Amino acid sequence: MPPTRQRSDGRVHLRVGRMGADTRILDIAESGPLRVRLPRGPAGPCEAVLLNSAGGIACGDRFTVSVAVGAGAGLVLTTTAAEKVYRSDGPGTVIETTAAVAAGGHLAFLPQETILFDGVSLRRSLTVDLAGDAGLLAFEAVTFGRVARGERIRDGRFHDHWRIRCDGRLAYADSVRLDGAIADALTRAAIGGDARAMATLVDVSPGAEGRLETMRALLEAGARDGVGAAASAWNGHLVVRFLGADPAALRALAQAVLVGYRGVPLPRVWQA
Repeated sequence: MPPTRQRSDGRVHLRVGRMGADTRILDIAESGPLRVRLPRGPAGPCEAVLLNSAGGIACGDRFTVSVAVGAGAGLVLTTTAAEKVYRSDGPGTVIETTAAVAAGGHLAFLPQETILFDGVSLRRSLTVDLAGDAGLLAFEAVTFGRVARGERIRDGRFHDHWRIRCDGRLAYADSVRLDGAIADALTRAAIGGDARAMATLVDVSPGAEGRLETMRALLEAGARDGVGAAASAWNGHLVVRFLGADPAALRALAQAVLVGYRGVPLPRVWQA
């Protein structure tokens, strides 16, 4: 049996609302090693930065983030740095993010990449409920193994589930399930084409489907060797998939695309 260890239970709840031209914090709660920092910025959307004071996520840890964005408010939610998920000796790790965005509100969910160690066991989910003409731009990247060490995931579990609803109706569903020899699975052309990193960008907001050619132009202009990316749009939303043998090149392309598509700089923690 695996040894008994103290597990982390990190939780953050954040509620924001619009006041005049600005978005202000209405409610905030933190527990465990998970914290949220609120850098001062110009008027407009509020920027919130998630901080894991434990310095990484171990097996059996559970991290939960819940966000509520009020009518007409805007929130950018990111992380201080890449998050490391260590190997498991039995128990799994859980990361859950839920958000509710009221009519006219907008959430940009832009965490930095997650680095999975060999032996990882992670179940991650993103659940968002959008009301009326609310919008969501979500981006998440995953690196499989520590590249500097030449590490590959010979045995691990990575389950990732996205569910986005508009006015209660399912608008977007995406599930990834990789078990066992993940490195071997990623060598297959139908799965990863020998990728070491992958990422997904989803825009579910008014006008997103009509921006497909803009996104494709950004992908072409920012193309990097060793990184493949493609965009598609349907049912009012836009999706981009990234696969890369070089995680740093994938990150560079994603940064260029996000800046060009949003028309504003990324949060300062991305540029550190």
